[in-house]
Amino acid sequence: MNKKLEDITIALAGIFQAAGLVEQLAKTGYVPADAYRCSIESLFAIDPPDTRAVYGGTLVHLIPGLEILQATLEPGNQRHRDALRYSLGVVHLQRKLRARKDMMGALGSRLKQAARQAEHFSSTHENVIGNLGDLYKETISTFRFRIQVTGDQGYLQQARIANQVRALLLAGIRAATLWRQVGGTRWQLLFRRKQIAATVDRLLREAKAELH
Repeated sequence: MNKKLEDITIALAGIFQAAGLVEQLAKTGYVPADAYRCSIESLFAIDPPDTRAVYGGTLVHLIPGLEILQATLEPGNQRHRDALRYSLGVVHLQRKLRARKDMMGALGSRLKQAARQAEHFSSTHENVIGNLGDLYKETISTFRFRIQVTGDQGYLQQARIANQVRALLLAGIRAATLWRQVGGTRWQLLFRRKQIAATVDRLLREAKAELH
């Protein structure tokens, strides 16, 4: 078993899960609670012992991300075009963020505050998500490049949903940071696609077995 490839795949699933939840939220106004909580709580995993710990130590709540990644790696599969676009967007924004040490410092300290707030309320409480949405606006939204989220304007114009979208995009950037930390590169997606796809299949079987 290639531990590095497994870590890279888990981080990619984290990116695709956040992006898939943004797509679902923008189009339906709804997100499944467990997957949503898993993505949001990854923001509070400040110093995790390993990659799995970022997502609660289990892959069960990362199944949606693994499934979207699995589908996206299939040649010609266009089912998750928006999720793919958002995923590429957060990877691009994370690269921009890496060059801004001041912004990374501000994000780190504000996320620690949000983690304390989440302990007092809950990780997905409206106050916590509002705080994360504001943090995204004050930092990531200042870059010239912005992710254009498409969906039902009736949902996207609601402050609560707009904050949820921003918080999830922040979780996507956190996953992209993890992806780079464990050695992820774009070249792997081109030249190690089959190996990553095989790792996704294995991790999905493992996660689904945990459910039963």
